[in-house]
Amino acid sequence: MTKAGKSVLIVDDEAPIREMIAVALEMAGYECLEAANAQEAHAQIIDRKPDLILLDWMLPGTSGVEFARRLKREDRTAELPIIMLTAKGEEDNKVQGLEAGADDYITKPFSPRELVARLKAVLRRSTPQGIEEPIEVSGLLLDPVCHRVTSNDKPIDIGPTEYRLLQFFMTHQERAYSRAQLLDQVWGGNVYVEERTVDVHIRRLRKALGESHEHLIQTVRGTGYRFSTKVS
Repeated sequence: MTKAGKSVLIVDDEAPIREMIAVALEMAGYECLEAANAQEAHAQIIDRKPDLILLDWMLPGTSGVEFARRLKREDRTAELPIIMLTAKGEEDNKVQGLEAGADDYITKPFSPRELVARLKAVLRRSTPQGIEEPIEVSGLLLDPVCHRVTSNDKPIDIGPTEYRLLQFFMTHQERAYSRAQLLDQVWGGNVYVEERTVDVHIRRLRKALGESHEHLIQTVRGTGYRFSTKVS
C-alpha cells in the first residue's frame, strides 16, 4: 500500500505526458502537482513543497539538468529528491543527469508500474528515519502516514497549513521559534507570506486542538511560539 499524503511535482512541457503520469500516480495514492517549465516548477516547489520531483530532461528555456543543478545548490531545495525523465538513453546523458543531483533516471517510454516502483524506492531512501512514525503527546496523536490528527482518540478537523505547523512543533518540542523561523520551516520561506500570517494559523491550530490540547502551543513573549507540555 502506498503511503498516503505524498505529493509529486511532474515537470514536463507536454501536457499529455503530464496527464498520463498523473493518472498512474494518483491511482497509486499520490497527490500530483504539474508544471510545464522550470519557472512554474520553482513556484510550485516554494508554494507547495512537494515530496519528490519528476523532471523532464528537455524543457523550454532552462533544461531539466540545469534546473536540477539549481535546486541542489539552494539550501531550501537541496534535499528534494529528483527523478529525471527523458527519451535520451545514452550512457553519458544518464551520468550527466545523476551528476546534476538526480536520485534516479527513467528513460521514456516507461511503464506506470516501473515509474511507481522507482518513485517508492527514491522516497524510501530520502525519508528521514522516524518521520513517518506516529507522534503522541498527552493524548494528542499525529499520524504522518495517513495525515490524521486525533485528540483523545477523536479525529480533529485540521487544515493543511495547521497540520504542517503541528507536525513541525511536535517534532521540535520545547524550543521557542520566531515567526520568521516558522515561516521558513513550515511555509518554505515564501516571500509573499507576512509574519502575522503565522499568528492567524496559530490561532486556528489552537482552536482545532480545543480545550484538551490548545495549551501545548505556547506564546513566548518577544520571541514567537513553542510546543511544550510544561506550564509556561
